[in-house]
Amino acid sequence: MTVTILGIGVDLVHLPRIANLLGRRDPERFARRILSETELLQWKDLDASRQAQFLGVRYVHFLDKVTDRLQLMCSWCVKEAAYKAFYPTVKPRWKELTYRGMLECRKPTLEYHPMEKEKAKKIERVHVSVSHDGEYVYSSVLIEGSLIIL
Repeated sequence: MTVTILGIGVDLVHLPRIANLLGRRDPERFARRILSETELLQWKDLDASRQAQFLGVRYVHFLDKVTDRLQLMCSWCVKEAAYKAFYPTVKPRWKELTYRGMLECRKPTLEYHPMEKEKAKKIERVHVSVSHDGEYVYSSVLIEGSLIIL
């Protein structure tokens, strides 16, 4: 058995697109859809103003200019990149992935907690990098895993 790169994924998010989405929908519904159980509990523990920050809904002149690159935007971007990196070895669900970084003021990490434990055996390590500038968030994810060499 050898550890190798199973996949690399990248994603780019234009923040006003997500801001527009959040402006049209209930933020809690959106949070329940995208956040893992751990992330959702963390979000619910925040007061209303911090929940808005977490979801990235702090703006100048409504959707004119995003003034913060926040947790949900990064989480969205990282999870999109992760899916691309994991596929086709495994097909993770949004809620099986937990992004940590911005709120904890630490290096970004992505935890994979599959509902089917058999899928986890293939994955050794997940590496994530996030960058943002202006209205954009960029992420890259690299998946290392085990392959059985015959």
